[in-house]
Amino acid sequence: MAFRFVHTADIHLDSPLRTLALRNGELSELIGLATRRAFIRIIDLCLEEQVDALVLAGDLYDGDQTSMKTARFLAEQLRRLHDAGIKTFIIRGNHDALSKITAELIMPDSVTVFGANAQFVRLDRERSHLPVAIHGISFAKPHAPESLLPRYAVPIADAINIGIMHTSLGGAARHDLYAPCSVADLQRSGFRYWALGHIHKRSVVEDASSVIVMPGMPQGRDINENGAKSVSLVTIQDDHSVVIEERHTSVAQFERLTVDASSASDWADMIGNATKQLETLRAGVSSDHVVARVEITGANELSWRIRRDADLLRTELETRGAMIGNVWIDKVEISCVPPPVGIVQSGALQELAAIIDAEIMGSADYQREVRAIADELRGQLPPELRDIFGADEESFHSYLSSSATDGSSDVLARLRGREGE
Repeated sequence: MAFRFVHTADIHLDSPLRTLALRNGELSELIGLATRRAFIRIIDLCLEEQVDALVLAGDLYDGDQTSMKTARFLAEQLRRLHDAGIKTFIIRGNHDALSKITAELIMPDSVTVFGANAQFVRLDRERSHLPVAIHGISFAKPHAPESLLPRYAVPIADAINIGIMHTSLGGAARHDLYAPCSVADLQRSGFRYWALGHIHKRSVVEDASSVIVMPGMPQGRDINENGAKSVSLVTIQDDHSVVIEERHTSVAQFERLTVDASSASDWADMIGNATKQLETLRAGVSSDHVVARVEITGANELSWRIRRDADLLRTELETRGAMIGNVWIDKVEISCVPPPVGIVQSGALQELAAIIDAEIMGSADYQREVRAIADELRGQLPPELRDIFGADEESFHSYLSSSATDGSSDVLARLRGREGE
């Protein structure tokens, strides 16, 4: 008899919105509720597939969560599984290590929340079918600088051993190092399946001895968590063969869209091209909603107007998105530039642009002033938003440089607009 379960992680229930771009009230509400709706979909999937268990590999919450509304919501959903005879296995990750809800909420008897010490639960099944042993360790604190693997119990002989771990493995972009261990170490552990969490990008590593799965997250929360989001539906046979099915769960999918304005003959042509690309994007996404960050690129005489009328452009794209259906515009970024000098007649604005580049942008005084302004603004932001200025010195410098370039382009575009009036 096969043992079937849904493996998910990094749900971050009720996490706060992490972008300043979501100023649209309806869009903010949609994204604010998306993690809950995705979790309901996970529960629905468990019931529809009549699985044996749900495995949650850490970061069910986003922090020291105290909302009793969240507690009631979680209890209601896990009760649905309990009533259907489906077990739930939970470990805490770095975000929910201190969660008061996980520690104090009275869970149904079918729910196992692993503690900070190594534990395993043995599931004895019908005679002639291999038992299943599920192993787990929760984070006791938000930081786990050392590998947790040595603390797991040895695999149970003549059983299907499943390990649940929250780990950064060897490290990943935009993720701090937590409970680091190598794929090779996991493969040598003797566990048939490793249900991992922490890294928000999906990955699957299989060999003859083990299957190691990082399911990603079931719902993105901002443009940096773009792309399709999913969970894993896992089937393990008594012969230890493993079948993994990816099931999409996100309610709203974040996507980046680049629109090249180089060939646009006029404003209407440019909007028409952008609309076609939004339609193509919508057709390729299975989620209920698409949240697009649109970047306008290319060299075109329209660049000055695109920059000057950025608010009108966004309104145009929002209208087209609504007509397409459930396409939302997160933000419009403008990277388009005028055609190279020589293609268009030079004049006072071209001379001004040259002066800005040569005498202002490269000035040490100017760069110090820009940095001081950015440092002051960054210091006034809550900690979770400060990375928008860059996560390290190199990215901070790059952000300031690109912002200064965009700013000078915007000024020149507005001057050119007045020149043509």
